[in-house]
Amino acid sequence: MADPVDRAAAAAPRPGRAVRGSDTGRPVMAALDLLGRRWALRVLWELSRAPAGFREVQRRCERMSSSVLTVRLAELAEARVLTRDGELYRLTPLGEDLVAALGPLDAWSHRWARELDGPDGADRPDC
Repeated sequence: MADPVDRAAAAAPRPGRAVRGSDTGRPVMAALDLLGRRWALRVLWELSRAPAGFREVQRRCERMSSSVLTVRLAELAEARVLTRDGELYRLTPLGEDLVAALGPLDAWSHRWARELDGPDGADRPDC
């Protein structure tokens, strides 16, 4: 029986292969498939703050299950956006570029929230 981490890495989205939303595996669609997986963005966000070991990443991610975290770390490592350095997981330069590229989306999301809530912003949660 294959190791669950190996199976997860084999299933990680990759440009040029069919992914959710694209039979051709366009790079942007492969990236969106990877980032759209449960907890993927949160793991990236937490590692952008500081490298961390498995248990620390799990704690920062509100105690997500160890099985989901194992799969997500394997997928993100296969995508080369994070790496394991001894006991610590850290973003690669490609992962750091990805986090920086998400900055404009974060800014847009705040504008979107303000526009949806109207001028008083009473319904908007603190972000």
